[in-house]
Amino acid sequence: MSTALAPADPLLYTPEEAATVLRFGRSAVYELMAEGALKYVKRGRSRRIRRSPEVRQARPLPPHPTERP
Repeated sequence: MSTALAPADPLLYTPEEAATVLRFGRSAVYELMAEGALKYVKRGRSRRIRRSPEVRQARPLPPHPTERP
């Protein structure tokens, strides 16, 4: 019988992880943090972005069917 636990969603993301989740570039994530659009925690030189509805809502929308890629 296995006692392995399923991987849990992180409560905090690094800017690089948030960029992956949001499908943005890393510099765009830093800009959103500077604008206050993404809430984050700073400890020393490290920044961690809180997992929140804002992170999910900031995802780019899929292209409109009439737009060309």
